[in-house]
Amino acid sequence: MTVKADEVTDWNQIMQTTVASGNANVQARSGAIVQLAVFEAVNSIIGDYEPYLGTITAPPGASPDAATIAAAHRTLVTLFSGSAGNLNTLRESALAAIPAGPAKEDGIAVGEVAAAAMLLLRANDGAAQAGTTPYTPGTNPGDWQPAPPNFAPASLPGWGLVTPFGMEEGSQFRLPPPPGLRTGKYAHDYNEVKLVGQNLSAFRPQDRTDVARFFAAASPIQTWNPPARQVSLAQGRTLSENARIFALLAMAIADASIATYESKYYYNFWRPLTAIRGGDSDRNHQTDPDVAWSPLLPTPAFPSYPSAHATLSGAARRVLERVFGKQDHAITLTNPTLGLTLNYTEFKQICDDIDDARVYGGIHFRFEQEAGARQGKDVANYILDNYLR
Repeated sequence: MTVKADEVTDWNQIMQTTVASGNANVQARSGAIVQLAVFEAVNSIIGDYEPYLGTITAPPGASPDAATIAAAHRTLVTLFSGSAGNLNTLRESALAAIPAGPAKEDGIAVGEVAAAAMLLLRANDGAAQAGTTPYTPGTNPGDWQPAPPNFAPASLPGWGLVTPFGMEEGSQFRLPPPPGLRTGKYAHDYNEVKLVGQNLSAFRPQDRTDVARFFAAASPIQTWNPPARQVSLAQGRTLSENARIFALLAMAIADASIATYESKYYYNFWRPLTAIRGGDSDRNHQTDPDVAWSPLLPTPAFPSYPSAHATLSGAARRVLERVFGKQDHAITLTNPTLGLTLNYTEFKQICDDIDDARVYGGIHFRFEQEAGARQGKDVANYILDNYLR
C-alpha cells in the first residue's frame, strides 16, 4: 500500500524498495543511514529536536523538502549504486516540484552535506567484515549446526560487533541464556514447534500457514515502514515529525539487529530442525525425537536464540507505540505475490502474528520469540530515551 504524505514518507517508501535486495541486517543498517541523514538535514533547517550529528549548519530559509530529497537520494545511490538510474530519475522528478531559487539550492546543499556526514560516520562500522568473522559451530547437544538440505555455513557471525547507531555496544542488552534442555519450558516449546511447525502438519490452521509465509518474505524493514507511513498520514504528522519518527524507527531496528546477533552468537543455540531430529540427545524424557522432521519454512543459517524477527519487530513496535499510540489504527500489509492481505488495528497484533509465523513456520521455539520481544523493547526504549529528543 503506497501512502502519499510528504517527501519524508515518499523517500521512506523509496528507501524500503531500494534496500529490499539485501539481507535483513543490511536492510536495517542501510535504512538507518538513510533516515538519519534525512532527519539531520531536516532538523538542521527546522530545529525541532536534538540533532544526531550536530555538525550541519543550514542557511536561513533552506527548503526542508529539497534537503530531504537530496539526503535520501545521496545515501541510497551511494549504498546501492546499481539503482542509480532509477534513483536519479526519482530525484529529478521530486525536485522539479520545488520552485527554483536559493531556498531550493540551499536545501539540496544541506541534504548532500548531511548524507556525506552519515556515510562517513558509518564507513568503518564493521559491517563489511561481519561475514568473515571466524566462527566454528559446536558439537554438543544444544549447539547450533548447519542445517539440511543445504548445510549453509553460519551467516554474518560478526554482525553483533558492528558499531551501533545508538547503543553503547552490541552486548549492552544481551539476553539471559535460553531455557536449559532438561527444563519443562524447553520441552513445552519443543513439542509445540514439533507439532505445528512441521512441513505438512495437520495441526496448523491455514491462517497460520499464511502468516508464516507472509513474514518469511517480509524483513522487519519491509514489515514496519508501511504501518508507520499509514498511521503518520492518518494522524497528519508534519515533515519534521516524520523525519524524527522514521529515524527513530530505523535506529531501533538497526540496533536491534546488532543486539540480536550478539546474543545469537554468544549462545549459539540450535534450531528446531536440529533439536527435533536430535531429540534423543538432550536428556529430556519429554522430547521425543523425529529423525524425519522438516519445518514448513527453510531453516536460516545462523543460531536460533533469540528470534531476530522478534527482536527487530519488538523494537519497531515499541517506537511506533510511543510515537503514535498503541491502538485504534488502520493498518494494511499486503503481499501481491502470495495473494495475501493482513489487517491490523494495533502494532501488538503484528508482533503476535510474527511470533506465530516463526513457530508455525518451524524455525523458532516460542521462548525465542518471547526473548526477542524483550530485547527489542529494551533497545527501543534506550534509543527513545537518549536520541532525537
